[in-house]
Formats: sequence, structure tokens, C-alpha cells
Amino acid sequence: MTGAATLPIIDISAEDADQAQIAKELVDAAIDYGFVYIKSRDISAEQIDGAFNVSRTLFDSPLEDKQRCKIEKNNQGWTGMHTETLDPKTQRVGDFKEGFNFGPFTNGKAIQPIPQNIEPHQAELAAFRDACHQLCRKLLLLFGIGLGANPPEFFSAAHDPDLPSGSILRFLYYPPPSRTPEAHPDDVRAGAHSDYGSITLLFRLRGQAGLEILEPRTGRWAPVPVDPPSTSKDDEDAAAPPPILVNIGDLLSYWTNGLLRSTVHRVAFPSEPEALAAGESTADPRYSVVYFCHPAGDTLLTPVPSQRVQAAGQNESETARIQGLGNNKKILTADEHLQMRLQATYLQMYGKGGGKE
Repeated sequence: MTGAATLPIIDISAEDADQAQIAKELVDAAIDYGFVYIKSRDISAEQIDGAFNVSRTLFDSPLEDKQRCKIEKNNQGWTGMHTETLDPKTQRVGDFKEGFNFGPFTNGKAIQPIPQNIEPHQAELAAFRDACHQLCRKLLLLFGIGLGANPPEFFSAAHDPDLPSGSILRFLYYPPPSRTPEAHPDDVRAGAHSDYGSITLLFRLRGQAGLEILEPRTGRWAPVPVDPPSTSKDDEDAAAPPPILVNIGDLLSYWTNGLLRSTVHRVAFPSEPEALAAGESTADPRYSVVYFCHPAGDTLLTPVPSQRVQAAGQNESETARIQGLGNNKKILTADEHLQMRLQATYLQMYGKGGGKE
């Protein structure tokens, strides 16, 4: 494979690990790339496999059952082909994918409409969603430590799981190119975008290519292998799920005046064979499981109290500028920022002028 993104791999659950060193490595990766692979024992292989199995069941549901659960303005529910337009400035049509967004569960039960065939899996989904949020809070604490935030819990405390937030567990399904013959050469499966929240956890399946990041240093699109090339290929690693890919979202970038990168990424259609990792293909259906972690909805997006962030200067991130979050603008809440991004994404729901305010 040529031209693949080279991202750090950090084991955050290693025995006798130095938390301060892990925190430093995470911050350095977030500054340089905005993406990092992590190895973690916080979410089991069984939980990850279970989530993908439920995802397959969900997307195999009858169309009318999925349509009954269509997405609402609370960002929960099913999205069909072309419902989302993640890059409305350049996309000819919406994304070539289906998605399903899960909001909070109460006592192991969904509080939103869900397809009938996944109702037996509600407790499993609730536990997986909770595990994702707790892993995010662990990472956010490490980011606070690495940045010298005062207090170190600045980020993690803002993500109290008992408070209402925009956090979403999302299942995604991308049909194989053979089922999207109407796609043009310049179309993409998911448009170029940065993520709307604080941090994102991405779970992928081996063999399924497609994710690309816009490299901050080179400005080129680079594929991100499911398994980083430097991962050892012993029996234990082969049996374990691929490492989790973590990326910085808009809010963590904004909170740090752009010190941490909210890197633009997309999911592309078939690439040249030499651009793919060994054993990976874009010819088959692609599934991914994503957890978008958001702070409590009423959290004010004020800069983190950190000398390192202050020393980095007052240059807000490119994402912040695009979204109108510069220092001379009104300080928004997390929910206000999320609504701005959703209005730009769901043109059918909000109208084509919905995201321009």
C-alpha cells in the first residue's frame, strides 16, 4: 500500500502504564493528526462483535420498519440513502449510505422508535453505549492531564452521563458500488466533514476500506487502514478486534483554540488498488459503528483553563471560523453548535437554507 495515513497507536490499558506519558502521547497525536489508534480493554471484543451483529440485523429490516423510525430533529432515528449531505458545498447528491442514530436508553430500553427485529437487543445496545461513553470520559480526562488543564477533569466533568447531551451511538451501512450504479466518478459515500462533538470512537471491520483523512500537513486525501501497518500479526492480535480509531471533534478543537485538530475526513468509493491496505477492498458492503461523544447540552464553549492552550495563541481552528465561533462571536452552548451543524447536514429536513444562519 502506498500513501496511507501514518497515525500513532497508543495502548491506554497497558499494565503499569504511565498515565502522564499516555496523556502526552494522546495530546501530541491530537495536535499533529487529529486522529489516533488506541488499544483498550474498556470495551470487550464480545461487545464490539455484538454491536456489528445487531447492525446487520437492523439494516436488513424491512424498509417500512426502518421508515417508521426515520430521523427527527432530535438527531435520533434512521437515515436512508442520500438523506445526509455532509459536504453540501461540493456534493452533487447526498451520501451513499444508511444510518441509525441511537440516543439515550432508560433502564436498558430505547426511548425512541426502533425496528422490531432489534427490540430483543436493547439492553445489549444500552450497555455498549454506556461503555463507549465511559471510555470517552477516560480519554477526555487524559486530554485534560496532557494539556495541564486546571482542573484536569475540565473535559470529563462536562460529559456527565446523567445530563442531557447530543451523544449518539450510530450504526452505518454503505451499499457496495454494484448497488449504486447511479454514482458519478466524483461522488463519495460520505462527504468531507469534521465531527460535531468532542471526540469520536470508530469501530471498523477488517477488509472494509473507504475512510480517508485530509492530511493536515500535505493537504492530500490519505486512506486510513483498519489495521495500522505496524500492528503485529501474532495470533492474539489476529483474534482481537482492530484497534479503535479516535478522532478529535469540533468542540475539543474549539475549546483548545485550535491546538487540537478537528481533522476533515470522508468515506470514498473504490480507490486504486495500490492505495488500499493488503486484504482491504471497497467492493463490498461497508459497516461501521461510531460513538459521537458530546458534553451536556448547556455547556458553554469557553476555552479550557490551560497555560499550554493560552501559549498556543488566540488562533481559533479553521472549523471554528467556518462555524462562526470566533472570539468576537457570541459564546455558544454545545447544543447550539450541534444544531448549526445538523441544519447544514439534513437539507431535506431543515430546508436548503437551514444551515446558513
